[in-house]
Amino acid sequence: MSGHIAVDDSCISAFQELKGRRDVNTVIYQLGESLDSVVMDVMGNMTHDELLKALPVDETRYVVYDLLFASPDGARQERIVLISWCPARATAEERLAHSSGSSTLRNLLEGVQVYVSATELSDVNYQTLVSGAS
Repeated sequence: MSGHIAVDDSCISAFQELKGRRDVNTVIYQLGESLDSVVMDVMGNMTHDELLKALPVDETRYVVYDLLFASPDGARQERIVLISWCPARATAEERLAHSSGSSTLRNLLEGVQVYVSATELSDVNYQTLVSGAS
């Protein structure tokens, strides 16, 4: 494995859709079968709880999430967050590939404002995301 991870075009177009449309707030990507590519998994409008349920306990994922929250003065805030989901139960090989995929996605997805590395659900609970985005 050369360490180069290809990102499927559908991943980029889904990201563009999330940026341009109000009815899409979540895009989830996963590693391809042979761990040398990033492919689409799920795209849609999810509540934060649905997002947490969509994260597998033993496989990595990448999540682009349009986080809406109120600032301390009550103003409506919005941040595009890229979550790198890499649970401890993922295989060592998958974690390695996931790490390469993370840096590739960071370079490709223009407009992400917050990066979050998560290994357990508490890393992506709503308050944690909001405090990281504020």
